[in-house]
Amino acid sequence: MSHSVALERVTMAFGETRAVDDVSFTVEPGEFFSILGPSGCGKTTILRMVAGFLAPSAGRVLIGERDMAGLGPNQRPTAMIFQSLALFPLMPVWENIAFGLEARGVSKEKRRRRAEELLDLIALSGYGERKISELSGGQKQRVAIARALAVEPQVLLLDEPLSALDLKLRQHMRAELRTIQKRTGVTFLYITHDQSEALAMSDRVAVMSAGVLQQVAAPRTLYDEPATPFVATFVGETNAVPGRVVAIENGEAALDTAHGRFTARAGAGLAAGAEATLYVRPEALTLARQGATAGEGAGPNVLAARAERLDFEGAFGLLHGATADGARLLAALPSTTLGGAPAPGAEIAFSFSTRDAIALPGHAQARPEEEP
Repeated sequence: MSHSVALERVTMAFGETRAVDDVSFTVEPGEFFSILGPSGCGKTTILRMVAGFLAPSAGRVLIGERDMAGLGPNQRPTAMIFQSLALFPLMPVWENIAFGLEARGVSKEKRRRRAEELLDLIALSGYGERKISELSGGQKQRVAIARALAVEPQVLLLDEPLSALDLKLRQHMRAELRTIQKRTGVTFLYITHDQSEALAMSDRVAVMSAGVLQQVAAPRTLYDEPATPFVATFVGETNAVPGRVVAIENGEAALDTAHGRFTARAGAGLAAGAEATLYVRPEALTLARQGATAGEGAGPNVLAARAERLDFEGAFGLLHGATADGARLLAALPSTTLGGAPAPGAEIAFSFSTRDAIALPGHAQARPEEEP
């Protein structure tokens, strides 16, 4: 099997609105693949097309090497876990898990045996006779996963299954999901709006915005080498400094900005003379000595600012600052360096290295939750 799932120039239109616009990507067998993006970006529409609940307006969806056109949900080698889980409260746990097998005519003895195997896989041995109401939120999640795995799908589709859980339980279930996926070897196609969730669990991530595929890459690559302004601002926190490219040489770009000239790695599509934005992560900023300028041992890039506040978060602190024109800056500094943290209103300077910054064409995009 060349690919577990393949989308070939898939478009989904609802009237004049293109919920998914000419999207192509592949998912490899046994891969944990996530589609990440804000509400309305098209990620759930893609999942529903793979599942067979929607037929694309254009393009093809393949599972294995077979075109899924004309095949309904019950004819596809997939299983789906919804946000609501949709467990049956009047059935004991083992019958919930075996429900799909019963619909396929599997005998009660074989259904029970398969349910017990899966209960062992999800670390709930001995829970088969319990009622769904007797389970915790995390246990219900695991039962829903076991029920989906019972029918031995080639691809398991997960539509934000952790969104209703509290933070600690979500973090615990991330590890549980990843462990179960690796034990079974089943391909997971996972939908989420939570960037940390996608980065923590996935082998690769597809980032969507307004129906358009922005980038497909491993989590670290998305974070360190965003391909578009949207990815740079949506995946993780970042500082954005707009400017104009004055030179590109040896993979590095020099930008003139309102705050001086800075150098950064040159992203794809960058051209001399064009508008661009420099992006640098909070953890890449360090405090330069007061009054420092580039070339004085503080690194090639020094950005003057005014301290606003420090948020202590245990192992590190978040130092908020602002430039003279009011642009917000954020630095993540180790707590061991915060003994002499600047007071609010103090004049400071942040420095960063060229290799820790990237310049991309165009202007930064506001994070979706910040849009009016």
